[in-house]
Amino acid sequence: MDTAPTFLVEHGYAVLFAVALVNQLGLPFPAMPWLLGAGALAQAGRIGVAPAVAVAVAGSVLAHFAWYEAGRASGTRILRLVCRVSLEPDACVRKTEDIYARRGAKTLIIAHFVPGLVTVAQPLAGTLRMPRGRFLAYNLAGSLLWAGGFVALGFVFAKQLDAVASVALSLGGTLLGLVVVAVGGWIGWKLYIRHRVLDALRVARISAVELKRRLDAGEAIVVLDLRHALELAGDGAMVPGALRIAPEELETRHHEIPRGREIVLYCS
Repeated sequence: MDTAPTFLVEHGYAVLFAVALVNQLGLPFPAMPWLLGAGALAQAGRIGVAPAVAVAVAGSVLAHFAWYEAGRASGTRILRLVCRVSLEPDACVRKTEDIYARRGAKTLIIAHFVPGLVTVAQPLAGTLRMPRGRFLAYNLAGSLLWAGGFVALGFVFAKQLDAVASVALSLGGTLLGLVVVAVGGWIGWKLYIRHRVLDALRVARISAVELKRRLDAGEAIVVLDLRHALELAGDGAMVPGALRIAPEELETRHHEIPRGREIVLYCS
């Protein structure tokens, strides 16, 4: 435990605040090693446990509140923007909405420990107009568990962390190379699978303007609205005459879809 802890001691709690803020904004910068290191340093009496947790929580809550306000201001557009950087953007919005529908506001706590979900849950809460006080209460609870949990682990397992860090430093560039290759291989595999799935499922697309023109012309088109109920709650607008069926209801309600007519699917 050398470079990171030394930097942490020299630059104080501002480092923990910045690390938590950047990480919880969704940028690819790991916060866990810094929080574990802070716990180990607290065990050695070099920094305080409570101040370390407090500044990390402050950074986390500030980042999430920014996403929440963006969701209130921009609606589902900001949610799709966040999901666009995901390796699985097509499933990102739907998965988040499904979890939120099952867990409600508790999602804001759970999200801290689910990679990818933490950045998406905050703007979704804003999109659904969750009261600010309630959002901050649940987010504060999740941030405390997240920051406090990792700092506590670092405090309890300080000696083990020091031993692991010593081995890592002895391996040097070899360990870094192995990590880079492993991460690169995983990302490459995910992109390959996504490419194959999109090729297999590629269908003709129609713009909103073209669809309106054809509906106004009286063409026999069935618009099937497959959006999640949570998205409808945030944006109640629907295409006039559209048939609303949730994807999970297709098996039991497929008979409601008219046969022999062109079908346009409207998804998230």
